[in-house]
Amino acid sequence: MTLDIEPPAPPELEPDTDAEDYDDVNVDVDEYRREELQTFLDEGAWERAFDQWAEATEMDEATFDIVTDLGLFGEFDFFWDDFADRVGYHAPGIPEDWRERTVHPDLDSWGTVSTINAGLTEFGQTVCDVLKADYIDWDADYEPPDELPDFEE
Repeated sequence: MTLDIEPPAPPELEPDTDAEDYDDVNVDVDEYRREELQTFLDEGAWERAFDQWAEATEMDEATFDIVTDLGLFGEFDFFWDDFADRVGYHAPGIPEDWRERTVHPDLDSWGTVSTINAGLTEFGQTVCDVLKADYIDWDADYEPPDELPDFEE
């Protein structure tokens, strides 16, 4: 299924959040590198990952509406796991009171919750994969120039 929806804004990563506080994350990290990851997300990694994910997600527009109504995309957290040489993430879960807080309270409870939780997990992993494959090279010394050269002929 293809979800033809504009990507939501990327989350604002909190530099001081300790990923070890999440129940679903098991890491021992000294430096989360969230500021660099935030830059990558803002410069296109989020949108690129969203487009890839939207092509294959099981979410339809109604379940996507629930996710956006609840602001779940803004609750993602991404961090660098230097021990595993990967981007780690925490995906938000759908709250128990989701029916009271959304425009689609009539949807099937079990199927909706399952689809949303699976979709958010898949999206988080897609973002991590895009960041690692296309954006992260911590060993690179490259710094973009302040101004691009003028190539007039």
